[in-house]
Amino acid sequence: GSSPKSLGIKGEEKEGVFHLHIKGKGDKGEEVVQEDIVLVISGNTMGRGNEELGNILIRAFMHTLTELDRKPKKMIFFNTGVQLTVEGSEVLEDLKALEKEGVEILVCGTCLNFFNIKEKVKVGQVSNMYTIAETMISAGKLIFI
Repeated sequence: GSSPKSLGIKGEEKEGVFHLHIKGKGDKGEEVVQEDIVLVISGNTMGRGNEELGNILIRAFMHTLTELDRKPKKMIFFNTGVQLTVEGSEVLEDLKALEKEGVEILVCGTCLNFFNIKEKVKVGQVSNMYTIAETMISAGKLIFI
């Protein structure tokens, strides 16, 4: 995309969390808005249908995220998605790289307990439904994978 020529930055504080809203004009005068993106990963594969293909796609997607200039602000993992955050996960290194770049990773504690894998988490922070719901509600843009 085009980088903004002029920027307008507005900051606000909600319940102790500071949010920056950045608006600008691109090269062609179009308005450019940068929103907080939250990715929601509810499964250990990507898409519905063939599980083998879904596994290939989720690995490719997570690796591609590490190469993008724009990163999500947060990633939420629940249901079988939590299996991507534990030892043995094929996307663990990519998730660690994203976390190192400032992406906040929230992992559903109830889900980890259900699968009995809480002690195997290797990336992110174990979270609860209150924090997950709050994060989803306050997201600038919510993307479900």
